[in-house]
Amino acid sequence: MTGKQTLTYNQSVTMRKIKRSIPYYVLLILPITYLIIFHYIPMWGVQIAFRDFISQTPMLQMPWRGLYYFEQFMSSQLFWQYFANTVIIALYTLVAGFPLPIILAICLNECRFLKFKKSIQMITYMPFFISTVVLVAMILQFTAPETGVVNTIMSFFGRPRINYMAQPQYFRHIFVWTGIWQTTGFNAIIYLAALSGISQDLIDAAKVDGCNRWQRVWHIDLPGIMPTIIILLILNISSLVNVGFERIFLMQNAFNISVSEVLSTYIWRVGVAGGNFSFSAAAGLFNSVITFTLIILANFTARKVGDTSLW
Repeated sequence: MTGKQTLTYNQSVTMRKIKRSIPYYVLLILPITYLIIFHYIPMWGVQIAFRDFISQTPMLQMPWRGLYYFEQFMSSQLFWQYFANTVIIALYTLVAGFPLPIILAICLNECRFLKFKKSIQMITYMPFFISTVVLVAMILQFTAPETGVVNTIMSFFGRPRINYMAQPQYFRHIFVWTGIWQTTGFNAIIYLAALSGISQDLIDAAKVDGCNRWQRVWHIDLPGIMPTIIILLILNISSLVNVGFERIFLMQNAFNISVSEVLSTYIWRVGVAGGNFSFSAAAGLFNSVITFTLIILANFTARKVGDTSLW
């Protein structure tokens, strides 16, 4: 076969593969269209971070300010305090909350009483469906100084009643552990799905070899779900500077704002509520760059340490 014939043959094979894949390409049209319309076209508005925003003025006619708003954002006296608040809350949530769904999933997977297992799974993942507003209202009711359940129990043991939401030292603990309570059960479902993919033959072989339950968990279950753990850890690390805005904003008050003000709420107060849209765009872009950098570093580290990564 000559070179020209080989080229013609390869082209015909490629065309046949493309024709066979046409239905899949058609299915891709809708998600690609969604990404273009709602994710890529709005990137044109990123220019606001580098311009003086003027309402009803074409983008290219707005005055160019370069990095002025980035410098204004990072040179603020309170920037590093709010940045520290964001990182502390995010790290606290990651360290305290990330292992719990794994532990819960392994415990449920080892449970042999099906009704008990299903009941615990339902009880633990139901809080995930509570809206943020309702959750914060519950927190405020439970921690109320006079009528709250927490203070009622504490007063029964002779402790004084405390307005927990007005005490800065309690805010982070309340925020983190209520979030863990809300999301642990739902996150455990992912690990349960990964555990269900482990070969039963491998588990049976371990039993035959005399491995007890803890040894099977350590040498079979954990290695089996390790790729899932690493992927979710990367995604959690990438969101260190994106602490949930809604719950923090609703839990804030004048007494705890020194520890509850994070970058997202600071951006809203100064940029959106204050009408400084160029400032808020610059601050939001700064957050996005930090998030992108973290996910790149986390993925690179995961790829170097193990065989699992996002890409």
